[in-house]
Amino acid sequence: MDEWKHKDFAAMKFFQLFGKAKPAVIGMVHAQAIPGSPRSRLPISRIVEDACVDAEIYENAGVDGLIVENMHDVPYSLSIGPEVTATMAVTCAAVRQTCPRLPLGIQILSCANQQAMAVALAAGLDFIRAEGFIFSHVADEGLVNACAGDLLRYRRHIGAEHVQIFADIKKKHSAHALTADVSVSETAKAAEFFLADGIILTGAATGIQANPEEVKEARHAVRIPVLVGSGVTLENIEDYVNADALIIGSYFKEGGHWAGKVDPDRVKTFMDKVKQLRA
Repeated sequence: MDEWKHKDFAAMKFFQLFGKAKPAVIGMVHAQAIPGSPRSRLPISRIVEDACVDAEIYENAGVDGLIVENMHDVPYSLSIGPEVTATMAVTCAAVRQTCPRLPLGIQILSCANQQAMAVALAAGLDFIRAEGFIFSHVADEGLVNACAGDLLRYRRHIGAEHVQIFADIKKKHSAHALTADVSVSETAKAAEFFLADGIILTGAATGIQANPEEVKEARHAVRIPVLVGSGVTLENIEDYVNADALIIGSYFKEGGHWAGKVDPDRVKTFMDKVKQLRA
């Protein structure tokens, strides 16, 4: 597929998945700490149950999609064990059954992109969120190297080319001194050139607002979908109405903190505002 066909195909696949109403809203299902991680306290059956409860709350409030993530596995490691992949597969399969019509994705922290792709194939998911897709950076877990070449070859190898890859660029919780001479627009173009199906921009950390000017810069630089991956709230949503999708975790939780429970009223109020802006 040549470069221009890929760009148009990526946009088409995105709109087929989420529809043409923008911005799509993707809620975060933060799976409880997985056995083996420092904060693990629950059996896998309870992890699965809690994830499905959150998914139902989101679906009832009218979100457009979900991402399941092992957010509670702090501190994150660049070398995850097979228990993480196995637990995420079981959890995602249950969420898929709970919400069969919602677009569903996965992220496995930290940077476990091939494992996420395998889970997506096994559990019938639609996309993954990938860290470290292009360029190297220093994350709080350590040095992260680019993975696009290996990840796309792995996706082809296992027959998962229908699973879309939304790639973080200049991602949160990271130092980007190694690529300080590479602008946001150049980074976005590199992700597009390396066949990402969409790019994600974030603030400096979880819950921190992404720079609206950087979002605009990326949108002007590429033709593939542009998603905002942190810090969107009811108060600042109008800064991001031109994004293709908003990935929201912290704001949808009690007290606006990522570790809290999903607050149905916060989700519903936000989605009511989104519907007004779309109209």
